[in-house]
Amino acid sequence: MAPSTNHAAFCPAPGKHLPFTVSPAPYTQPCAGELVIRTHALAVNPVDHMLPDFGTFMFTHIKYPAVFGFDVSGEVVEVGKGVTRFHVGDRVVGCAFGADKERNRNAEGGFQEYVVTMAEHTSPIPDSLSYEQAAVIPLGLSTAAAALFQKDQLALPYPPSNGAQAEEKKKKNETLLIWGGSTSVGSNAIQLATAAGYDVITTCSPRNNSYCQSLGAGACFDYNSPTCVADIAKAFQGKLCAGAVAIGNGGVDRCMDVLARTDQVKMKANRKRFIAMVSFTFPTPMPKSFVFPRFIAWMIYWNSAMAIKG
Repeated sequence: MAPSTNHAAFCPAPGKHLPFTVSPAPYTQPCAGELVIRTHALAVNPVDHMLPDFGTFMFTHIKYPAVFGFDVSGEVVEVGKGVTRFHVGDRVVGCAFGADKERNRNAEGGFQEYVVTMAEHTSPIPDSLSYEQAAVIPLGLSTAAAALFQKDQLALPYPPSNGAQAEEKKKKNETLLIWGGSTSVGSNAIQLATAAGYDVITTCSPRNNSYCQSLGAGACFDYNSPTCVADIAKAFQGKLCAGAVAIGNGGVDRCMDVLARTDQVKMKANRKRFIAMVSFTFPTPMPKSFVFPRFIAWMIYWNSAMAIKG
């Protein structure tokens, strides 16, 4: 029997530092291809604070009060027509897209007790993972996969289906730069790239070297080091660079600096200086007045600088 009550954390309006309000919310039955998850755990992502902070000019489609949140895990309580992969009682993890322009409905926001997700964006949770462990996976994993494999990003081949193919791929000596390897997206990107047969060079703080290496990174560099860019360019000598994934503020600039050293970094023909940009580069510090015009001016300046550098 479907629940009769639901509660959600509502963001009342766009703007910074507005407190969310927990209050009753409608319980929404799933449409075809959807299911309803009773949340046991959820994760908070950087985009969750960007939505209200920049909602007045970057996310104008959102209607307030709004329910945000992308990453959820929990128990299936109801399935829609045509859903055969999941049944009531299944432990699942999913990515909720209520804030997406194409979906745009509170029923699919993650910050509530009962969340509607699309079956195609939901996966079973293995017994080895807790709800809390599973909840941090969806957006970080999907963002990393998009950066690596999406056609308008790096468009790398998918991980092969068996180990022999992966070893054969590694013989081609192709190396990928991941700037920000210890982040949630970076951690997923390292594992996906390694599974696809690429050697990985990454950046992180020294305390995270062992962590990134355990994920598959072949070399780690301290992004705070004044010689970081030169050291990475030197590490690429004799290797074929498949591109770069830039994560974190300033990551794109540093990746451009590395790949611009064409005398040291040999680029794959169809990957020349190609960088998948995971994070926007924001001015530091962020303007506190006339935010919209000053932000647009900054973006014009930054894009012009990148075009010149590239």
